[in-house]
Amino acid sequence: MAPKNLTFKIILGSSSMARRKILADMGYEFALMTADIDEKSIRKDNAEELVVALAEAKVALYQGIIREKPSSKEEARHFIKCYSGGQATVVGSVVVTNLTKGIRKGAWERSEVYFHDIPDEVIDSLIEEGIILNVAGGLMLEHPLTLPFVDTVIGTADSVMGLPRSLTEKLIQEAL
Repeated sequence: MAPKNLTFKIILGSSSMARRKILADMGYEFALMTADIDEKSIRKDNAEELVVALAEAKVALYQGIIREKPSSKEEARHFIKCYSGGQATVVGSVVVTNLTKGIRKGAWERSEVYFHDIPDEVIDSLIEEGIILNVAGGLMLEHPLTLPFVDTVIGTADSVMGLPRSLTEKLIQEAL
């Protein structure tokens, strides 16, 4: 839980609604400051190296293949159909920088999500809504249409959503 008397300011470098919610639920007040970068221009073959290189990026893995934000509705449909009755691994990173002391702490965390079969009409609704086009792997664990088809999460839901609470808290304390 966030300390009551904060002597520091937090700037969240992400436009992710899920990350905002998680950080707010942790009790932190924060400002948003996102960089307009082309994430596709930063390449690494290894998911752990990629998420750290992107700092706030979240990458979904399916059978060892890195899946970032879908580039089209067709790609999003393909991603979700592959998850149906199967599994996805999510690798996310957190980087905390203490601008006063010049200290940067970062780490990554991996979670697995196992799915029941997802009906085509649910996939169609997710695609039509369009929000999944803005998330890595087209995967929104917390979405009301997706959640009923989640069988098991190994790791934490907040890690899958892009901001693991315990890791974030640990890195904040280390950076202080």
